[in-house]
Amino acid sequence: MRSANYLLVLLLVLSPWAKAEETPEQGAQSAITDQYGYYGLEPEIVTNYVTDSNRLGYIRVSIELMLEDANNLAIVEHHAPLIRSTIIEILGEQNKEKIQSLTGREEIRRYCFETVNQLLEQEVGEPLLVNLLFTKFLYQ
Repeated sequence: MRSANYLLVLLLVLSPWAKAEETPEQGAQSAITDQYGYYGLEPEIVTNYVTDSNRLGYIRVSIELMLEDANNLAIVEHHAPLIRSTIIEILGEQNKEKIQSLTGREEIRRYCFETVNQLLEQEVGEPLLVNLLFTKFLYQ
């Protein structure tokens, strides 16, 4: 039993120096993924939505925009107020069932992604986003 523990410790200690060789395809793949950039919409978006009984509920969302090229961060930052306004409008139009269900949240996220990408394409001439991520999604 003790020898097994020593062997495990030895393997853990030596593992950082034992690096597998990287193939050219893996090197090209890592170079491609290194180009991605992320832009977080700050501060979080807090807005209202209408519930079934015509009462207002609120939603609080943190959003990260995944960019195809990190060099486009300045462009996205320049258009951040327009992006924020569009997302607030989309969230305010949603009903309670859609906001509270997992599939509904995914539909909202996809709709926000598609709309923001189309908006950026109109403004810049090309879609810049790879994905739009909800990193926090709270509702009441």
